[in-house]
Formats: sequence, C-alpha cells, structure tokens
Amino acid sequence: MSAFAAALDVLFTDANIGRAAIYIAEGGTPHLVRVVPRRADEVTSLGDARLWSETTRIDLRVTEVQNPRPGDRIEFEGEAFLIQGEPVRDRERLVWTVDLRPA
Repeated sequence: MSAFAAALDVLFTDANIGRAAIYIAEGGTPHLVRVVPRRADEVTSLGDARLWSETTRIDLRVTEVQNPRPGDRIEFEGEAFLIQGEPVRDRERLVWTVDLRPA
C-alpha cells in the first residue's frame, strides 16, 4: 500500500471527515462503505445571469466501490441519493467523486 493510499484510509475513517454510508448498486445488494461528503454551493453563469444551486458530491474509495454507475443509490446521514452523471476518479485512481441527487 502506498503512503498516499494509507493517508486516504485515515481520512475516510476519521469520524470528523468520513461518514458511514450504504451503497446499493442498481439491482444489487446493499453494503456498508465510508464516504467523504462535500456539499458545496455552485454558481453557474448563463449569459448575464448567475445561477446559484446546492450540490451534493461525495468521495468513495475505489477499494470499496469498483464501478459506481448513474442510478446507484447511496444512503447516509438519514438521506437517500442517486448517483447522477459519470463518476470521476482521481489521478492516483484511488477515489471516485460522484454527483448525487435526492432519491
């Protein structure tokens, strides 16, 4: 295991950063994973207008979820979400970043 992978494991298991979640692949069975939620506001420009929207993104470890797909379900902090759009992996191929929408 690389030093970077070991550091990621520490971050995901830290109670202040990572959260327990349930991941359910479409048509699959639920399993417990750790996620790092990011609920940033996003500002999008459309001509002269600027649109503000809330977003929910999470990071997932590739070791726990090898192939997340749009439509898969994730539940954490009492809320249920569906993956929307294509998940993106980091440069080291250790973490997926996925966009979520309420289920």
